[in-house]
Amino acid sequence: MLNKTIVTTLLFLLVMLPMHGQKSDAADDVLQHVPMATVLALRACGLQSASPSWTELAASAAAAYTLSAATTYALKHTCHEQRPDDSDCHSFPSGHATFAFAGATVLMKEYGRRSPWIAVGGYTLATLVAADRVRRDRHYVHDVVAGAAIGFAATELTYYLKRKVIKSRNIDLSLSGLQLDVAVRW
Repeated sequence: MLNKTIVTTLLFLLVMLPMHGQKSDAADDVLQHVPMATVLALRACGLQSASPSWTELAASAAAAYTLSAATTYALKHTCHEQRPDDSDCHSFPSGHATFAFAGATVLMKEYGRRSPWIAVGGYTLATLVAADRVRRDRHYVHDVVAGAAIGFAATELTYYLKRKVIKSRNIDLSLSGLQLDVAVRW
């Protein structure tokens, strides 16, 4: 089953490679979320993750993305760094790199113990997304390095807090329909 997932992911990447305009972000807009989508796809295919339930996995992934996004967009709207292509003043830090590395870190946390190659694949794709942002003059190198660091650190912080709070049984999560309920005991 893992081989089918790898082949499917590789085919998806080949189809999504940018084949048109140098400045088009269409491929990057999708590829930045592939590591996180891989986490969900592996779980949906029946491969057990480190999180014991779908609810805990979803909460961890959502928290990592939310913390990453909040940090990145706060900095983008505070720093006002001009992009290399002069299209706007929201270059620092790279949101694409942030999401790609947050997803790759969730992938490593959830499936890295099963096979280190899963984590290698996630980080390789995240690195390619970041490098492509620089190659196409959408970001400077320091923008993507900062984005990668934010995605990685936010996810590490999320999983650290998860170990401290959830494993101590001070928090309960339940999923009902499209609603996530969180109960915290003090």
